[in-house]
Amino acid sequence: MVASAEQEHPNKAIGWAARDTSGVLSPFNFSRRETGEKDVAFKVLYCGICHSDLHMVKNEWGSSTYPLVPGHEIVGVVTEVGSKVQNIKVGDKVGVGCMVGSCRSCDSCADHLENYCPKMILTYSAKYYDGTTTYGGYSDIMVADENFIVRIPENLPLDGAAPLLCAGITTYSPLRHFGLDKPGMHVGVVGLGGLGHVAVKFAKALGVKVTVISTSPKKKAEAVERLHADSFLVSTDQNEMQAAMGTMDGIIDTVSAVHPLVPLIGLLKTQGKLVMVGAPEKPLELPVFPLIMGRKIIGGSCIGGMKETQEMINFAAKHNITADIEIIPIDYVNTAMDRLVKADVRYRFVIDIGNTLKASS
Repeated sequence: MVASAEQEHPNKAIGWAARDTSGVLSPFNFSRRETGEKDVAFKVLYCGICHSDLHMVKNEWGSSTYPLVPGHEIVGVVTEVGSKVQNIKVGDKVGVGCMVGSCRSCDSCADHLENYCPKMILTYSAKYYDGTTTYGGYSDIMVADENFIVRIPENLPLDGAAPLLCAGITTYSPLRHFGLDKPGMHVGVVGLGGLGHVAVKFAKALGVKVTVISTSPKKKAEAVERLHADSFLVSTDQNEMQAAMGTMDGIIDTVSAVHPLVPLIGLLKTQGKLVMVGAPEKPLELPVFPLIMGRKIIGGSCIGGMKETQEMINFAAKHNITADIEIIPIDYVNTAMDRLVKADVRYRFVIDIGNTLKASS
């Protein structure tokens, strides 16, 4: 007989889970494994709500297993460490992002790119090495291998740091990898949402000139005055787009809706790079001529490896970068999901797990 989620492991946990494709979340009793010799256990204080949580609770990507406890922007305080854990101690501020395991032996893992490991284990709705299901951060406690734990510097507030474990690394990594991090360069950021607003902050901290590209003219004041973008383009305004043709070294495209790529390719200088980090559900149209005629590149990037994620968090602490958040209690989570569908958040919901999970359940 298969053990229930509550009986699989020795440590009782409580979370909020979706039971089916309705995506409605409600209290859920389950269990976490005991703290192994290389494991770190921590009390979850905050967990960000990522757009992918919304897709996963409704099985829109076809890979969800229920019951599903979402959440991969998880931060808290260490309560126990295994006997062979070296760099983390009880009381430390830590986080877990999108993954909790990888094969540790392939070329990607050897290169500190565990995020591209074919056997990467996602933080929730995946199978762990022992065959049990992984459950995410909409829960009171977390246990993870120390190699997949991020240390949060003391000066970073935990609530604003939580979304950096997904939104932060997703935008920081391509800026670094594709060489769009040199002072004086001109980088476009498409979309000013959970990912886009963090992309602007990192790019500015790297000394890059930033232009926000959006379909929404009303976001201009926000982008320029508050986030200190250097300029703003309305992507549907032909005149504005025409005037900016050939001016950008690179573009980080954070939009997950279907949208035209040709106007964006036109904004790039010769040898410019358009990097996709949003994930539209349907294929985008890609005429090849605009690429050929300027030796331009379209690339993609998915989160980042653990070494780079730690580097990103340290950089954020040095430059006082946090996500702009709306803190919510756990029992507001279904309303938050509905608002996320309508893009009614500026810019990331963060669940106050530490103060509200027990009280609501």
